[in-house]
Amino acid sequence: MDAPIGHFDHATPAPDCLDELTRPVADAVRGWRGSVPAEQIVYVETDPQWADTAVFVQHYGQELLEQSANCVVVAGRRGGETTLAACVVLSPTRVDVNGVVRRQLGARKASFASMDTATGETGMEYGGITPIGLPDGWPVLVDSAVVDLPYVLVGSGRRRGKLLVPGKAFAELPGAVVLEGLGLA
Repeated sequence: MDAPIGHFDHATPAPDCLDELTRPVADAVRGWRGSVPAEQIVYVETDPQWADTAVFVQHYGQELLEQSANCVVVAGRRGGETTLAACVVLSPTRVDVNGVVRRQLGARKASFASMDTATGETGMEYGGITPIGLPDGWPVLVDSAVVDLPYVLVGSGRRRGKLLVPGKAFAELPGAVVLEGLGLA
């Protein structure tokens, strides 16, 4: 399956449009060291009113749902310590926060981070959080189904725009742990 670039009016290799990305995402693209060349990460311009997945696929095409992923920030707590992590799952699924995430983080309790925490800690806009450019040391939990796809649409750090990323690149992100069953149907 080819990348679904034809669905969008403007598609540009991410290294050629760093000014369209938030600073942490642009820095990560600039310093990219994966086996997938940075030029294969493509920025597609989208309207911010269509950033949320359900509205996005309704506007750009329902077939994109199976190629889209959500990145959410979670907080694992144990003994007064909190660990923030990112979870990447395909859009038709939801993150298994109380099972897979809690066990992987060694947490007694896990939950979705508040919007203020997610945006404040990542430097990204809510509704556009991406696993590319997260803070150093964060675990990035990636559902194996994401890695198996040729290309995946994910946030760009802003509500305006998405990144089209080869699935295998997610396994190479700093702190990445690929997990079976992270995304529940």
